[in-house]
Amino acid sequence: MNVLRGFATTLKYLFEDKVTVQYPEEERPVRERFKGRHALKRYDNGLEKCIGCALCAAACPADAIWVEAAENTDEERYSPGERYAKTYEINMMRCIFCGYCEDACPTEAIVLEHEYRLTFADRRDSIYTKEMLIDPPPPGVPGTPQQTEPGRYTRSIPEMKDPL
Repeated sequence: MNVLRGFATTLKYLFEDKVTVQYPEEERPVRERFKGRHALKRYDNGLEKCIGCALCAAACPADAIWVEAAENTDEERYSPGERYAKTYEINMMRCIFCGYCEDACPTEAIVLEHEYRLTFADRRDSIYTKEMLIDPPPPGVPGTPQQTEPGRYTRSIPEMKDPL
């Protein structure tokens, strides 16, 4: 009797549409709330959003983020405000993709994107540096460091325009 029920179940699902995706030829779109590879963002003027406060590293439960801050000067400016992240590293083997770093960032500099293809050949390749994480500057805008006029950036978070 159990054998007949097993065959009936097989026949029931035999003519339904397949749900298998033939990866990598076909890719299923990721969900909107998916948290994948990290990215460091920039402002529209090309300056980095990260101000080196290391709140992301403090919020990380896996201790996967290392931030070392340095002082900005008007001749060599990386971000608005006094400091910037001289060193920013994420150990992707330790990261649990919880998004606490994204929530803790006051300038919304670190964002978990939708990229899920992460491969490493060895442990050294699993440490993503600032150069690997930072977005390129917008077209026609210089990257960092920039030279600015004295006193132009005096706040860590620049003034935002009212959308209305």
